[in-house]
Amino acid sequence: MTNNAYVVLANGHVFEGKSFGATGSVTGEIVFSTSMTGYLETLTNPSNYGQIIVQTFPLAGNYGIIPADFESEKSHLGGYIVREVCDAPSNFRCQKGPSGTLDHFLQINNVIGLYGIDTRRLTKIIRQAGAMNARILSFSGNSEKDSAIMHELKKLGIRLESSSTKYFVLTPTAALKNIRTFKNINGVRLVSRNAKKIEKSAEYVFEESSQYHAVPLRADGLKANDLQQAMASGSHADGSKKNIVIWDFGAKANIRRELLKRGVDVVSLASTTTAHDILALKPDGVVLSNGPGNPADNVSIIAEITSLCNTCPKNLALFGIGLGHQLLALARGASVEKLQYGHHGTNQPVKKLKTGRVYISSQNHRYTVLAEKLPADLLPSFKNVNDQTIEGLDYSSLNAFSVQFHPEASPGPLDTGFLFDDFIKRIQNH
Repeated sequence: MTNNAYVVLANGHVFEGKSFGATGSVTGEIVFSTSMTGYLETLTNPSNYGQIIVQTFPLAGNYGIIPADFESEKSHLGGYIVREVCDAPSNFRCQKGPSGTLDHFLQINNVIGLYGIDTRRLTKIIRQAGAMNARILSFSGNSEKDSAIMHELKKLGIRLESSSTKYFVLTPTAALKNIRTFKNINGVRLVSRNAKKIEKSAEYVFEESSQYHAVPLRADGLKANDLQQAMASGSHADGSKKNIVIWDFGAKANIRRELLKRGVDVVSLASTTTAHDILALKPDGVVLSNGPGNPADNVSIIAEITSLCNTCPKNLALFGIGLGHQLLALARGASVEKLQYGHHGTNQPVKKLKTGRVYISSQNHRYTVLAEKLPADLLPSFKNVNDQTIEGLDYSSLNAFSVQFHPEASPGPLDTGFLFDDFIKRIQNH
């Protein structure tokens, strides 16, 4: 971790720092995350496909690499920027030796890292100008690779021999225009079912969760302390379990874990699955998962969701999370728009409109459903306390609801985990 690296924003702002992880160059949308912990979940969240993440918390890597905390089998980021990186982690759960460091994890996942810059200043620029594309260029010590990086820097107008500061602004160039116009495509298809290889059985999930008391409540408000009690709370009167489909647009592994803890059977289906194929399984409920990118780009998926809504039995419960919330809303006639810098972090306040109660939520999105263009049967259920954007919807013509935030958290607060209980109740009551 001794080579120079540069992050070049599409508006010409340049920060010089040091490289770690993989080396080379990468372009992606740059966003900031306000999470104080949970860098592992951020790195492995499929919703972050292709993005360059800036951590506002100054230190990353201090508790090492813990595979049990992964949200999918690998990282999906384009780049990762921190103020300071810890290369000597200390945690009883982390992997030992070099494989337990953030630097090694980024190397094997081909994610370019950059540290040693003023992340506070960088975050302020993104907050004022809005999330934009950026390019990271990182020297490796390999003369052939570094020659290509040097050539790119010259095309951008960066003269290394004259640089005496770690921050400067470029005049517009054709190379900057290429950064501005870059677009990641096919993100949903590429990350769908990426958590498959780390999926665990219901028994394993419940046993692990019970150690931390992260298990569902019984009807009397007490914890369900064993798997049989949890299964009883989510089962038919005859004892057979409910069947849930996760329509996987880039699902976090913890969505499946939260469902399994409630005693249901879960199957994950790829983003390319049709409504006909889903209904052929005769599920009791369908979860439309989180995922990356602009929801409006997923035209064929929206068409299949529309078909599902129009042909499904009235008792089929639907639950949208993140991108799934946006896709379900689009399928029912709503519109979306891009936020200036989005909501990324584990400390986002949302208000439940029926009760007025505020919950702290985990969020990770750049688009929002427009309140001004809601069809009559789409009813706001949650709003963001900071900017009043829609955070949840109820669908009066369907047995369905959706939320923009992440009730499965991971990382983040567990305030809204009760929504998974509400989903099971919708199945039982119908």
